[in-house]
Amino acid sequence: MNSEASTTPEATSTPTPPIPPTTPFEWIGGEDRVHALVERFYDLMDLEPAYAELRAAHGSDLASARQKLFWFLCGWLGGPDHYQSRFGHPRLRMRHMPFAIGIKERDQWVACMDQAMGETSVPTDLRTRLKESFMGTADWMRNRAGA
Repeated sequence: MNSEASTTPEATSTPTPPIPPTTPFEWIGGEDRVHALVERFYDLMDLEPAYAELRAAHGSDLASARQKLFWFLCGWLGGPDHYQSRFGHPRLRMRHMPFAIGIKERDQWVACMDQAMGETSVPTDLRTRLKESFMGTADWMRNRAGA
């Protein structure tokens, strides 16, 4: 047997770069962060005069709206499909037909959500992407001609 101690080269450890998130749900930080976003969104709707028309369209109690938006956004962002498992396909436009949605309501919804994303530290790149998607969806939801 060889009397020399066997030596192994010093292992150089280079940190493994983090795996990028595969879905916006992961990128935003999962259910806790989606919940914080939804809570801030509805809190702002209650607090900010700039969102008065949007708030008026939601009735006196926001508890159901908060829960449904949380469930919806989790699945829409690529996480658990809480909304669909309870209610089936979202059919957003159909479900929002009872509410008058024009340009002002669309713009207030998107502005309120953008403010909530900023205040809950949604990463800038994700915030930009989501704002574009939210605007497209909100515009499609309009049901008041010319408004």
